[in-house]
Amino acid sequence: MSRSIRLEARLDEPSRALWLVKWLLLIPHYIVLAFLWTAAALLWVVVFFAILFTARYPRPLFDFNLAVIRWSWRVWYYGYFALGTDQYPPFTFDARPDYPATVDIEYPERMSRGLVLVKWWLLALPHYMIVTFFLGGGGYLFWQWGDAWSGPTGGLITILTFFAAVTLLFTGGYPRGIFDFVIGMNRWVFRVSIYAALMTDEYPPFRLDPGGTEPVPAGLEPEPRAQTTTA
Repeated sequence: MSRSIRLEARLDEPSRALWLVKWLLLIPHYIVLAFLWTAAALLWVVVFFAILFTARYPRPLFDFNLAVIRWSWRVWYYGYFALGTDQYPPFTFDARPDYPATVDIEYPERMSRGLVLVKWWLLALPHYMIVTFFLGGGGYLFWQWGDAWSGPTGGLITILTFFAAVTLLFTGGYPRGIFDFVIGMNRWVFRVSIYAALMTDEYPPFRLDPGGTEPVPAGLEPEPRAQTTTA
């Protein structure tokens, strides 16, 4: 679970066969995201020095990166890293809480100057190894700061999503167990990527939190209602 990041998804009863052509339908989004992630990679350098000298993440840049991450998660969820909905991703920077896939990141008022020097490479290194397994040995994180996005290939997320797609084709149903596990892996990937993007100082947990709903952090559970008795 994470106190500063909330990634959630709702299984939206995808159709049997639309997934066969989603690669074509998503081409416009891929083109737009290529430009957006190039901009995000360049701005990473600006953010790095801003945190190093001021201990603050510039709010306009934070909002831009959050918008790009939201857009990416919607596209990813519609496409071949979940196939959880047939609702076409909107071309917008807005949050769109009505869409079946959402992500929110709490804005950090102050950030560690020291952590910014090591967290994106040294501290995140163990997570990179795990995420590579999820995304594919020949792939990368869904963005590479400073490099072009090559896209993940042949990872566990892709394999399980393919099994779900075949099941959809023949039965019309998405296996709930696969869905929960796929979302858990995606949640892990996004937490690590957001940490590497310097958007939080909260270290990603070494834990798979499956299911579409983000777990509630310990200590933040709602208090049980007091029971009333009648005479």
